[in-house]
Amino acid sequence: MPFAELLGVVVTETSNDRITGELQVRAELCTSGGLLHGGAIMAFADTLGAIGAFMNLPEGPGGTTTIESKTNFLGPAREGDRVIGECTPVQVGRRLSVWQTRISRPDGKLIALVTQTQLVL
Repeated sequence: MPFAELLGVVVTETSNDRITGELQVRAELCTSGGLLHGGAIMAFADTLGAIGAFMNLPEGPGGTTTIESKTNFLGPAREGDRVIGECTPVQVGRRLSVWQTRISRPDGKLIALVTQTQLVL
């Protein structure tokens, strides 16, 4: 996944009902104030949700795409921090799946809560 590699996403666990990953907050991913950019947070969560949706695809050819995403930004992550993402399914159906990703610091402080809907292609 070239974009995930560009971001520096490291996937640490994959199963049909839980995807986890980590992201090191580097200067390239920050705003001018040294805080993790909201777009990087959203892309990190989208990557984990897409992996979960892909793992739950029905047999045969097909793919998945994000059709909706909502992010609540709840706290900052600073350059040098490591953030952890935990993504779990809210609902997995034949045509759609909904995923929720909690992004936090290692101390447990919640950075963002992201809910996304994935369409089965």
